[in-house]
Amino acid sequence: MDACPFYLSTADLALDHYVAVTTEGESVGVKQLFTKDFNQKVQSANAKTNSRDEVVKYLKKQKGERLNCEVSTDIIEESTGYMVAKVTLKFENFTKTDLVTLERVGSGWKVSKSINSYK
Repeated sequence: MDACPFYLSTADLALDHYVAVTTEGESVGVKQLFTKDFNQKVQSANAKTNSRDEVVKYLKKQKGERLNCEVSTDIIEESTGYMVAKVTLKFENFTKTDLVTLERVGSGWKVSKSINSYK
């Protein structure tokens, strides 16, 4: 079992916690939420890749900050060992789409990859 203060026993729980961390400023378990080799790709004119440490540091700084957006999640594919989900954040002037891959790690679930695009 993880050193996480709570147990992400299902992909749905891990996805819900990811959404809380990225949109609602939740900070509990941020480090434990991501696999060791997690990375985040940002698709834009200046395409960028962020490491696990960079993302964790950024999210910890956002503690308590709620994003002013409408959030929806769609499960694209799911199996016993992984899930791919689409998280859409609809802001007033733009939309952020986050394709998230979650993997079973031991008996729990973690986020292993995130690809962001903006419209």
